[in-house]
Amino acid sequence: MSDALTLPAERRERAGKGASRSLRREGRIPAVIYGGKEEPITIHVEEKELIRQLNTGHFMNSILQIEMGGDSIRAIPKDVALHPVTDRPLHADFFRLSKGGKIEVSVPVVFINEEASPGLKKGGVLNVVRHELDLVCENDKIPGEIEIDVTGKQVGDSIHISEVTLPAGSESAITDRDFTIATLVAPSALKKSEDETEEVAADEVTASAQKGDDSDD
Repeated sequence: MSDALTLPAERRERAGKGASRSLRREGRIPAVIYGGKEEPITIHVEEKELIRQLNTGHFMNSILQIEMGGDSIRAIPKDVALHPVTDRPLHADFFRLSKGGKIEVSVPVVFINEEASPGLKKGGVLNVVRHELDLVCENDKIPGEIEIDVTGKQVGDSIHISEVTLPAGSESAITDRDFTIATLVAPSALKKSEDETEEVAADEVTASAQKGDDSDD
């Protein structure tokens, strides 16, 4: 995860839709901290500060220190509900990170040593199937990213989760299959795949339109 961010907050004395609407009119966003085998805590945070941190692009993958007066709670964002039209935050959920606990998180993938891949040097393209990995991590060992080494990879090679050495304290949340993370393909193969996808989408649109015409008769 990214370095810890600090998010000032205040405890919320009243719950319910009316109280939440009142908070939003005052520029505050209702939120809740849950998990860690403790009772949930209802809080509210400043809307402008929440938006600022959301706009960093890594807020949802960051550990937070939620500061409430003299109290500090270590947590990670689990969900921020947005208005469907204005994208204004409406509510936020935070998961408390308790010592010794585990949590499922999505961690971004980064590919390294691309210059040492014969396939890429010959013009091959890295077709990334999964940009993030779903991992179960110890609360105090959440990685910021997972590095995948493509040294020696040729066109036609695939990279599966079984090839990836995960950091200590982390394991894949998907355990029933050896899923593909990326494949190394020739540019022509990638173009063909994109064309086929577009053709399928076009066929579905045409079929839907024809169905609509038939239903009008």
